[in-house]
Amino acid sequence: MVENFFKLREHNTDIRTEFLAGITTFLTMAYIIFVNPSILAESGMDRNAVFVATCLAAAIGSAIMGIYANYPFALAPGMGLNAYFTHGVVLGMGYTWQVALGAVFLSGCIFIILSILPVREWIVNAIPRSLKIAISAGIGLFLGVLSLKNAGIIVDHPATLVGIGDLKRPEPLLAIFGFFAIAILSARRISGAIILSVLGVTIIGVITGVSSISGVFSAPPSLTPTFMQMDVIGAINLGLVTIVFTFLFVDLFDTSGTLVGLAHRAGMLDENSKVPRLRKALMADGTATFAGAMLGTSTTTSYIESAAGINVGGRTGLTACVVSLLFLLCLFLAPLAGSIPAYATAPALLFISCLMVRGLSEIDWDDITDVAPAVIAAISMPLTFSIATGIGFGFVAYAVIKTLAGRSDEAGVAVWVLAALFILKFAMF
Repeated sequence: MVENFFKLREHNTDIRTEFLAGITTFLTMAYIIFVNPSILAESGMDRNAVFVATCLAAAIGSAIMGIYANYPFALAPGMGLNAYFTHGVVLGMGYTWQVALGAVFLSGCIFIILSILPVREWIVNAIPRSLKIAISAGIGLFLGVLSLKNAGIIVDHPATLVGIGDLKRPEPLLAIFGFFAIAILSARRISGAIILSVLGVTIIGVITGVSSISGVFSAPPSLTPTFMQMDVIGAINLGLVTIVFTFLFVDLFDTSGTLVGLAHRAGMLDENSKVPRLRKALMADGTATFAGAMLGTSTTTSYIESAAGINVGGRTGLTACVVSLLFLLCLFLAPLAGSIPAYATAPALLFISCLMVRGLSEIDWDDITDVAPAVIAAISMPLTFSIATGIGFGFVAYAVIKTLAGRSDEAGVAVWVLAALFILKFAMF
C-alpha cells in the first residue's frame, strides 16, 4: 500500500531510506518548537499554546505536502515572519496579536486562491530577481540584529543607537558559545546542529545556575488561549493592507524559491526546469498557513532544511509524513520548550541569519540599478525594525532608479503599481 501510494520504486527509494530521511529533516528543523514559542510569546501570546500550535501546524503542513503533493518537503512556522509578527506588527505598530493572526489568516486565504489561479506565475515572474534576493537577505539581517539583542550582545545607546552589551555576563557568553557550536557542527555536517546547540546551552545554563528547567515531559498543554483567536474583521482595514501583503508577499516568494531549490537538489525538475505538481505543493503551503493561523501561530511555510533529508535519499511524501509524526510526538515536550531561555535560542536566529544573507552574493554587483535598490531594501529592514518598510523602500528605489536610468522596461507595470502603493502608505499611514 505504501509503495503504491508514494510510488517508492518509481522514485528509486524504499521505506527505510524515507524514514531515515524524515528523521534527518526533523532534526535539522526541530529547533522551531523552541524558538517560535519564544518569539511569539513576546507579543503577549500564551507560550504553551503557541508551542502546541507550532507542533500541530508543522505536522499538518508536512502531512499535506507528503500525502497531497508527494514531496519530501517539510513545513513549519517560518523564521523571519514570526519575528515580523511580534516585533513588526504587534510591538512595532501596536496591533493586537489577534489582529496579526487575522492578517496571517487572510494571507493564507489569498495564497490558496493565487495557487489555484494562473495569476501566481505572473506575480512571481513580475518581481525583479534582485529584489527577491534582497528581501530574503534583509529578513536575515533583521533576524541577526534581533538575535544579538536577545542575547544581550548589543544594547540601545543614546549616542550611537546601538552599542555593545556587558559581555562579562553569562547570558551573552553562553549565546556566543552556542553560535560557535552550531557553526562548527554544521561545518562537520552533523545533523541537528541547531537543536543540539539549543539544548546544550540550556543544559549548561541550568548546571551553572543561570536558568532553571521545569521538566521535560508532560501531557500536551491546552490550545484554547490561541485556537481560533484570529481577529479577521480587525485585519480587514486599509491600514493593514500592507501587513497582509507583506505576510503574503514574503511567503509566496520564499516558498517558490524553496520549492524550486529543493526540487533541483532532489533531481525532480522536469525537462523545462519546472517543478512538477507545483500547484499541489503551493496549495499545501497555503493550507498550512491557513490552518496555522486558526491554531495560533504565524505563517507556516516550506523549510529549506528539507534538503538534509533529500541528501540522505528522501524522494517521496513518505519523508514529509515521518516529519509530521515526529512533530506530533513533540507535543509531549512542553515543559522543556517552556524552559528554553532566550540566550539559548539567540544563536539559532543568528545562524539562520547567516544562511539567509548569503543570497546577496547572487546579485549582479556590476549593475548599480540592481545593487542600490537591493541594498536599500536589505539594510532598511533591521534599521527600521520593519520588514514591510524595507520591502517598500526597495520597490520605490527600484522603480525610480530603473526609470530615470532609461531602463523603465525592466521595472514593469507590476513594480510601479507596488511602488505607488507603498508611496501612498508612507504618505498617509
